[in-house]
Amino acid sequence: MVRDAFESQGGHVKVYLEEGEEAKLKDGSIYEGTFRSFQEGEIVSGVVVAIHNNKKEVLVDFGYKSEGILKLDEFTEPSTIQIGMTLDVLLESREDDEGMVIVSKKKADRMKCWNELFSNMKEGDVVEGRIFKKVRGGFMVDIGMEAFLPASLVALKPTKNPDQFLGQTCKFKIVKMNSKRKNVVLSRKDFLENEKAEARTKMLGTIQVGQVVRGRVKNITDFGAFIDLGGVDGLLHVTDMSWGRISHPSEVVTLNQDLDLMVIGFDPDTHKISLGLKQRQPSPWDHVAKNYPVNTRVRGKVVNILPYGAFVEIEKGVEGLVHISELSWTRRVAHPSEMLKIGDQVECIVLSCDRENKKIALGIKQIESNPWLDVEQKYHAGDVIEGKVRNLTDYGVFVELEPGIGGLVHVSDISWFKKINNPGELFKNGDGCKVKILSIDAKERKISLGIKQLFEDPWQELPAHLAVGATVSGKVTKIVNFGLFVELPGGFEGLVHISKVGELGGKSLEETFKVGQNLEVGILKIDEENRKIALTLTKEVFAEK
Repeated sequence: MVRDAFESQGGHVKVYLEEGEEAKLKDGSIYEGTFRSFQEGEIVSGVVVAIHNNKKEVLVDFGYKSEGILKLDEFTEPSTIQIGMTLDVLLESREDDEGMVIVSKKKADRMKCWNELFSNMKEGDVVEGRIFKKVRGGFMVDIGMEAFLPASLVALKPTKNPDQFLGQTCKFKIVKMNSKRKNVVLSRKDFLENEKAEARTKMLGTIQVGQVVRGRVKNITDFGAFIDLGGVDGLLHVTDMSWGRISHPSEVVTLNQDLDLMVIGFDPDTHKISLGLKQRQPSPWDHVAKNYPVNTRVRGKVVNILPYGAFVEIEKGVEGLVHISELSWTRRVAHPSEMLKIGDQVECIVLSCDRENKKIALGIKQIESNPWLDVEQKYHAGDVIEGKVRNLTDYGVFVELEPGIGGLVHVSDISWFKKINNPGELFKNGDGCKVKILSIDAKERKISLGIKQLFEDPWQELPAHLAVGATVSGKVTKIVNFGLFVELPGGFEGLVHISKVGELGGKSLEETFKVGQNLEVGILKIDEENRKIALTLTKEVFAEK
């Protein structure tokens, strides 16, 4: 039974029939087919029969008693919609409040995508999609349907700016699929880790020492830079960045910089890769023997100072060592910093060149003539010279004879009589000092001097009053734990051993005697060979308190 006769819709004639009935058109032909029964939630195929831009709607004929209404905003590009196009839509509602049929293309596409995804994909498979929305706990990704991407799985490392991923089209691994809830969870992190592992395996399988690889600087430390070679990291050590001296790797490389590097070491067991940047350039040491033969005069910059010498850069990447012994002919240098500082420009003489071990020995003192060459012609043993005290040590006094030439007066050569423990008690720097030359060794640059040798040896002829058994008056010069040193007439010095002091009444030597105190002593023994005089007290002398 015909419910309504005919209705015109924009030139398209639609006949409404009860289910199963046929209709004849004005020309007598029968309307093709019968109307089917549709269920809400079903995907149906329809034809676009009208476009209402003012209402932002599209009418779709899918064989139902009335057209379905499709919103224009369901199309990513509405301008491509044309009358006569065939579309798959989802029947959302057979009749709304106005009796219209509501359909959705977007939901149909998602349902088809889900069915296809569920039929053809499984957890662990890779899909491509666009991150289009940020939600609580993560993002929504369009893979033909909406899928959830947890924030913790968006990148290999936690990021401070998750919004940077919005709008990006990426590949993801499916980590969870729930067919009942039509829920899909994705992981970009898992995909990147797998990709990195595959790249690492591929790289490690092909890498060879001497190979040139391209990488990106991912981290800079004090000792070098770590380079991402695409799934595997290599170390560019600071010593392999430049043939020249650098203070910090940041002088040569920057973060995220792309570099072509040479593989200079690879351990297949630990997978450690050593990289070199300077090795891609010729070594300046290849021609040092030709450019710097022995005795060549060169000019360079002091780049480092150590206790044993100074390093001088004579060209980029080529440094020589000026040993501390090669700084001066005349000065006794305790540390190179006494003469040089970093940054100084200096002239040197090449003393030796070892290309294989990359070592050049330089000398600064060789720029000037050696004043010690004619020392033996100018000075002789036995000469008496007037000099100046230039340095004091525990073992003696250094006396300058002329600028750059000096010698040592050992403590044993200061006095015939006294044992000198501290020359500073008798001399100070700058004092004039008459000395006698004892010996000269120009090769070793050593001159031995003496002060006591300016006088005759008094021990050759001892005075008559200094005889064994004699009693003399003396003055205490030093108190030690084993006795008293006493100065005798004529400048001689003797020792009263503690065993020859006598009873001290339970007191110590320091409590009983004082330096400068006069004593009467008896001479027990005279050892002329060792220049020693043994004394004894003739009577007990105790200091009063």
